Amino acid sequence: MLAHTTYLHPTSTEWVTFVHGAGGSSTIWFKQIRDFRKDFNVLLLDLRGHGRSKTNIKSLFEKRYTFQSVANDVIDVLDFLKIKKTHFIGMSLGTIVIRQLAEDYSERFNSMIMGGAIMKMNYQSRFLMTVGNMFKHMIPYLVLYKIFAFAIMPRSAHKESRNLFINEAKKLYQKEFLKWFKLTADINPLLKWFREVELNIPTLYVMGSEDHMFLPSIEKLIKSHTKTSELIVIEDCGHVVNVDQPQVFNEKVINYIKNLKK
Repeated sequence: MLAHTTYLHPTSTEWVTFVHGAGGSSTIWFKQIRDFRKDFNVLLLDLRGHGRSKTNIKSLFEKRYTFQSVANDVIDVLDFLKIKKTHFIGMSLGTIVIRQLAEDYSERFNSMIMGGAIMKMNYQSRFLMTVGNMFKHMIPYLVLYKIFAFAIMPRSAHKESRNLFINEAKKLYQKEFLKWFKLTADINPLLKWFREVELNIPTLYVMGSEDHMFLPSIEKLIKSHTKTSELIVIEDCGHVVNVDQPQVFNEKVINYIKNLKK
């Protein structure tokens, strides 16, 4: 089972579940824990091969990962903790995991909050993935990861987010990184399907105004997904919105969740 941490609220029955992106770990949410545990029960996860889930037995025997298998890991933890429904909060590639979860287990959702959401790969990101796949066995994985990190978070104001993810990625094994990188081969048809289908789940996209790689596609998506989806753009903020502007992120997301009950 995935390594996980819970913070239990004395009276609330509502849960929020945080899902980090590739190369990160549950530590990326350290600026959220204090604010969210005031109102909710909190579940933090380390996805397979990340953080304290390095020794996940199931992943050792899987030669190829799928978003479905990664999503099922999360459900295993919810079942173990007897969490029937939760608000899912994801960051970057974690938003794809959440969207896959919503496809297969919509009954487990109260809402989904998609921070730095990836719903379409632009030309630059597709080029980087193609080059990365060509040289992934020749270049040390950390070099590849740094190239991606600087491409996605290029500005000096994004330095904290960039360094956080690079430092977490240093803890990955080469084989583990390659398994996650191979997931990119499945990503385009999957994202196309996600863009075409709007689920009946309250959805909040939280994007940074400086997220040049992924914001334009979300702004376009929100024009067609009008039934259950909303978009908040945080100014002076890059891809990793919960680290770049934590106070704004926390306030906007907590207010959104609270307003769902009204």
